[in-house]
Order: sequence, then structure tokens, then C-alpha cells
Amino acid sequence: MTAELGAFALTLALALSVAQALLSAAGGKRRAPALTAAGEGAAFAAFLACVFAFACLIKAFVTSDFSVANVAANSHTAKPMLYKVAGAWGSHEGSMLLWCTVMTAYGAAVAAFGRHLPLRLKAYALATQGTLGVLFLAYTVYASNPLARLAEAPVEGRSLNPLLQDPLLAIHPPFLYFGYVGFSVVFSFAVAALIEGKVETVWARWVRPWTLAAWSLLTIGITLGAFWAYYELGWGGWWFWDPVENASFMPWLIGAALLHSAVVTEKRGALPGWTVFLSLAAFTFSMLGAFLVRSGVLTSVHAFAVDPTRGVLLLSILGLAAGAGFVLFAWRAGARPSGGVFAPVSRESGMVLTVLLGTLYPLIREAMGGDTVSVGPPYFNLTFLPLLGLTMLLVPLGPMMSWKRGDARGALQRLWLAAAIAVACGLLTFALVSPRKALASLMIAIGAWLILGALTEMAERIRAFRAPTAEVLRRLRGLPLGAYGMTLAHAGLGVFVLGAAVETAWKTEAAETLSVGQSMRFGAYELQFQKIEDTEGPNYQAQRGTAIVTKNGLPVCIATPERRFYPTGGQTTSEVHICVRGLDDVYIVLGEGRAGPQGPVWLIRAYDNPWVRLIFLGPLIMAIGGVISLSDRRLRFAAAKRAATAPAFVPEPAE
Repeated sequence: MTAELGAFALTLALALSVAQALLSAAGGKRRAPALTAAGEGAAFAAFLACVFAFACLIKAFVTSDFSVANVAANSHTAKPMLYKVAGAWGSHEGSMLLWCTVMTAYGAAVAAFGRHLPLRLKAYALATQGTLGVLFLAYTVYASNPLARLAEAPVEGRSLNPLLQDPLLAIHPPFLYFGYVGFSVVFSFAVAALIEGKVETVWARWVRPWTLAAWSLLTIGITLGAFWAYYELGWGGWWFWDPVENASFMPWLIGAALLHSAVVTEKRGALPGWTVFLSLAAFTFSMLGAFLVRSGVLTSVHAFAVDPTRGVLLLSILGLAAGAGFVLFAWRAGARPSGGVFAPVSRESGMVLTVLLGTLYPLIREAMGGDTVSVGPPYFNLTFLPLLGLTMLLVPLGPMMSWKRGDARGALQRLWLAAAIAVACGLLTFALVSPRKALASLMIAIGAWLILGALTEMAERIRAFRAPTAEVLRRLRGLPLGAYGMTLAHAGLGVFVLGAAVETAWKTEAAETLSVGQSMRFGAYELQFQKIEDTEGPNYQAQRGTAIVTKNGLPVCIATPERRFYPTGGQTTSEVHICVRGLDDVYIVLGEGRAGPQGPVWLIRAYDNPWVRLIFLGPLIMAIGGVISLSDRRLRFAAAKRAATAPAFVPEPAE
């Protein structure tokens, strides 16, 4: 009965989303607060219905109700409880229900936290959010129902893919989806502004918190996914440029561009069209990611399904939603003024260059070039990395320039010490670190430049080393949280660049077949294979190897990598062992065993990954910066205070 109640709640959520779209649209058109309030009520009710349906699905997984097709295909009675719960969103059908639940949650959040929004803007935004909910809920109900029953229930299920039975994979999808779907609110605000016919500076202020929340959550989600791939897949790397990985990276890049563009629109009234365009594009690429991992177009360990039929339906949703948004944008383009004017050398121009060089070119190549769908390290090194490096050179300059008319010479003068130290870091790395790597040394200089530039900007704000200590501390306490958040975000990017440069350039690896008692060298380390034994887990059988890792004759760690076999699905996986050495990792993988001339041997792969911890620490710092900025009271309350006086960009009638 639980599954039927959940299916009913899911259908009810679809009906309520229809009501939300129609009532909110009517309320906006007629300027009727009662109709708009009814639309808000429908948004809350749709969210509660989705939550109830999702709870029913989780209960079906927890109780191993194999009469539900989704549970039978993705669960097993021997599976640990954590992975039974996570199985609710570990499949295509369950992940779509999670997507719909998050989407209706954002609709309810707009209704709850949009008290200070103008009536028509809020109504049209809720109508657009409701329409998006209708599209995805209809797809889930009619094409991917996670609570559909089987005519004959099997005795046991087929279990979840063993690679997905991991603690990080239990929390990675929710973070990722709250990031992906969070951009739907920005999309809805953009459509609402276009329907109403004006893009205000205060509109950009309303857009920023939603963009910041989505971008921060997506940053956490991507980082968790990269860390999972690093320690679970056993390939020794943290980012494989898998097409599905790129699918999550594209909305992240656009979200970063949107954050900076919205600041320009808010502060100077410039780039309103560009901000609206990016608002539409961010969720469009989120929908593209949903299509790629479910259509069978791309084959990946991250993919949920290989189903061209349902892929076509998702592509239709993408075309309908994004197409309508961009058609509306094109229709309003001729009537929309260009906004404020700024000098060629200013903070605005620096941000525009950052957006154009760091986002637009790679995304067009990725989205439109058929040969780049499987973009990999060679393409990254030759095309993306130089553009990204050039973009990051500009990042510290933007905050050092004044609005309206900047002084490039003055900004460079304030940053000269940071630039000198960064160049020195790069030159010293090239001179002292062996083997010499020119590109990696350059990236180290850029990483240092980003960190020191962010700290210099903060020092300029508080007049460090130029004012009395009491005055510096007073200024430090008085800084808005957004300033701290920006400093952390830019510095976190620098930390990531340092880690990626060192790990990519100076990692060492070796692979040898060893019998018990033999040893191998990799980099500065030596590994001695001690023993191998059979062991059992809750739903798998494993061979566990034991090896002693030493450096200069001194023990570093005892590594116990495993090779696991899951009888239910007949799948074999490798469980790596990672010895954490400060910022470095010693990474050991146990491969397949076979008969050798003098007895059984096993393939052992060993990696020395220097500074790899910075790769995951940097994005975490960036996400923390985003959360701190999001907590800035100015984003929550100043919009209401400025709404009455904010200049609006009202389009003239098109000729």
C-alpha cells in the first residue's frame, strides 16, 4: 500500500504544479494578490507531496519491498542499511524523483522567502518554476515512475552497482542536485523579468543569493564526486575528463560567470542582457547534464541509464524549456537597452574578459564541437588550460579596480608585491624541483598569484600595514561577510590550482606483478608485498593484500588494498588503500591475481600523488566562501530597502 500512496502523491504533485503555474500566471497578469497567494500555496503543497512520495520510496528500499520494480533492480536484503537508503536515489527513476523533490523545494522556498519581491515578478517566477515542475514531474510519473509495481515480485533483488555502494555516493547526488536544480530558480527569475519587460539593478541583487546557493552546493557536489572517483574507481586520478564529469562542470562555469555578471548589473546597471542570458544558460546546461547521464548518448560509470527512448523525452523537455526561454530572450533583445556604460579599463571590463575568456569559448567548443564530447587530458592541456590560466591572471585585478572607471596602473601598483612573490615561486619551482616542468611551474605561479592577490585585496580594504593596529582591527570587524566570502573563494581557487599543478606534473606511478615477499619501487617509496588473505564483508567476498610501504628504509604505512567480488551482481571492484602523508597521498591498488612461473602473482599498482589534498581542499574553501557570502545580510535585506528607488531598465516599444 505504501507504493500506491507514494505514486498517488507523485501524481498529486504533478496536479499541484499545474495549479501553481496557472494560478501564479493569472495572479501576475491580473495583479491579483489572492491568485498569487493561491499559487504559493500550491507550491508548498507540491513540495510536501513530493517529500511524501520520496519517503514512500525510501521505505520500500529499507523494507526490501521487491514488488516495487525500482527496489528489485537496485537493492538486496544483504545490502547495508546506508546503501539501502541511498539506493532510493542511486537509480535513474529514484534520481528523477529526487530531482523533482528538489525542484518543488526551490519553488516553495521562493514562495516562503520572496516576501519582498514585487508581486508580478514573484508571480511569474513561481509560474515558471511550476511549469518546469510540470515537465519533470510528468516525465517521472509517465516515463520513469520509481514506485511502479511488478506483476510478480522476485525473492531477492539485483542489488545496487557496487561502485555506488560508498558513503560519499550516499550524499554526493543530493548536493549535486541541489546545485543543478538551484539554477532553475535563476532561470525562473530571468523568464519572469523578460515577461514583465524590465531588468532592474535590484533584480540582479535578488538573483545573486539563489545563484550563490546553487553554485556553492554544486561546488560541494562536484568535489565529493571527484573525491569518490579518486579513491573508489582505482585509476589513481581525481578528474578523468569523463563526458559526464564535464556535464556537471559546465553549469558550474556558467554559474561562476553569472555571479560576477550579476554584480556588474547590480552595482552599475551594466550587462543586464548578459546576466539574463547566463541565468537562462545555467539551468539549460543543468538540464543538458540530466539528459547526458540518462540517454545512452554517452557511456560512463557515472551514467544512470542507457535508454534512448527516455533520452528523447528528456531532450524534448530540454528543448521546450530552454527553447522557450531563449526565444523570449531573443524577442525582448531588440527592446532591451544596453544598461550602464563603463570605461574600457574598469572592474566591469575585467569581469567581462574573465567571463569571455574563461567561460564562453570552452563552453561553445564543448557544447557544439562533436569531436570534443569525449574531451580528455590532451584537449585540456592544449586548449582549456591556457585559456583558464589567462583568465586566472585577471581574477585578482577585478576587485582592485573601482566601479565605473578603473585605474589599471594603480591596481597593478597595489598588486606588485603579490606578483613578484608569485613569479618568484614559479621560477624557484622550475629551478629547484626535478624533473623541471615549465607549464607546472607557471601554474604554481598562477596559484600563488590568486592566493596572494586575494589576501592583498583584503589587506587594502582594512589598510593593513598603513593604519594603526586598532584601526585595522576595526575595519576587519566591520567588513561585510561578502568580502570574506570573495577572498575565500578566490584563495580557494588558488589552492586548487597549486594542488592540481603539483599532482599532475610530479606524480609517480608503477605497476608490477608481485608474489608474496617481493617488492617494487615507485618514486621515493618502496613497497613490499607481505601477504594476501580471504575475507568477507556484509554482501561481498574479498581478497585483501597487505603491503609495507617504506621511504629511505623507514616505514610509512601498512597498506591493505582489497579486490572485492559481489555475488549478487557478479561484479568485481578494487578497494584502494590511501596512506595520507600531509598534503600527499600514497595510493595502492590490488589488481587481478594469476598463476606465475613460481606461484601465484598479483598486479600491484602504486602511486605517489603529491599535494593531492589541496585539490579537494581548494573547492571546499571556495564553497565555504560562497556560504559566508550567502549569509551576508545585504543580500537578504537590502533588496527590499532599495526596491522602491532602484532604477529600472524599462524597454522602449520595439519599432
